[in-house]
Amino acid sequence: MDSVKIPSGKYPAKAHAKKVAEYLIFNTSAAGSATIYVEGQKTRLLEDNDQDQPFRQRRNFFYLSGCALPDCHLTYDIPTSTLTLFIPPVDPDSVMWSGLPLSPSEALAKYDVDAVQPSTSLPTHFASLSSRKDSSLIAISTQVSSSILSLNLSAFKTTDLLSLHPTIDNCRVVKDEYEVASVRYANAITTHAHVAVMRALYRGAINERELEASFTERCLALGAKEQAYHGIFGSGRNAATLHYVHNNEDLKGRWNVLVDAGAEWGCYASDVTRTLPLSGSFNTESRNIYETVLRMQKESFLLIKGGVKWEDVHIRAHQVAVEGLLRLGILKGGSRDEIINQGISSAFYPHGLGHYLGLDTHDTGGKPNYNDSDPKFRYLRIRGKVPAGSIVTVEPGIYFCRFIIEPYLQNPEQKKYIDESVLDRYWDVGGVRIEVTENGYENLTTVPKEVAEVEGIISPSQ
Repeated sequence: MDSVKIPSGKYPAKAHAKKVAEYLIFNTSAAGSATIYVEGQKTRLLEDNDQDQPFRQRRNFFYLSGCALPDCHLTYDIPTSTLTLFIPPVDPDSVMWSGLPLSPSEALAKYDVDAVQPSTSLPTHFASLSSRKDSSLIAISTQVSSSILSLNLSAFKTTDLLSLHPTIDNCRVVKDEYEVASVRYANAITTHAHVAVMRALYRGAINERELEASFTERCLALGAKEQAYHGIFGSGRNAATLHYVHNNEDLKGRWNVLVDAGAEWGCYASDVTRTLPLSGSFNTESRNIYETVLRMQKESFLLIKGGVKWEDVHIRAHQVAVEGLLRLGILKGGSRDEIINQGISSAFYPHGLGHYLGLDTHDTGGKPNYNDSDPKFRYLRIRGKVPAGSIVTVEPGIYFCRFIIEPYLQNPEQKKYIDESVLDRYWDVGGVRIEVTENGYENLTTVPKEVAEVEGIISPSQ
């Protein structure tokens, strides 16, 4: 698709398993002789129904296997560096309905593992591993099924059910080339889908659901059967709700629509937001806010590099937001830093600058502190230094949400910094958010975002 290529070769499961094992060895005394055990997600039926629930592979299992099949198991024997995948055996009763499953030989050719066995061989496999003098099992406590617990795991000399989950979370932060390529490809599909939404506006879409349909159709047509998250297609004041998901209101009479949606490809997520003018061009108020948010993003980019403290980048976005709102007259009566220290910027920019992206949209390892007493940092999903090789989103925004802003207007110490007569002109902007994905100095998102680009697609005659 365009110049972006599908990642080549096998998903690097053995490299990931080795990375996790080395982390465990460094931090866990018993890990050197241990076996890692991970379970995939199970097939489950809808309640009171004979149809399967939508399947989503456990991300930690996928990270160590590259396998998106249900009902699988995995072991990594650290002393021998042996990665073994266990897949369901043939069930004759299901073949008529679902066809033949992947065979062990086909799975061995497809996945980056050392051996593939039917899951019926797990008891023998565990018995062999536990018979060793220094046998040890490392697993995730909440992801060991009763059928495995019944295999007498106490036969292992030691069992660690606490270390693996946080270890994988930390290992997933820094991406390898295959992972970056997967996110890049997901973003390429997402670019086509966002442009399809812009063109749907040009064709005269009249309801939010038409925009969601346009986005989803492009993703499916280009090979992305899953969405990375429930898309947000919020028009008018709906855009002030950060995770608005109804996507069913008419567009007539509204200024803008906020589109936050991303395709998933190969279990890797994209996450892109654009705010679009419904008339084909931004009105004065919308353009004022849009250009302020764009400055917030561009100023943040200038700080991003391996080892940067994410709080510093986030604060820079707050500074640019306040500078813009002072320039527009929405804020008044104080310096930039005074207004930030009084917490006023959080009335308009209430969320964090971004998050890690990978197998999950809000990927692991960010270590947020949702109990932070400072509202500027409470919803910041990454804390501390961002390592080189990680993938982060940069998604500043400015919102006009009455529920959030009204308490500031009722507090005399905060109200004095807000000019309500100017603010009243901006409620219908709703919210403006612009989101891209960064990997070091590479911007993985190519969806148009400059004012002229966006307006040129929605209203090409301009």
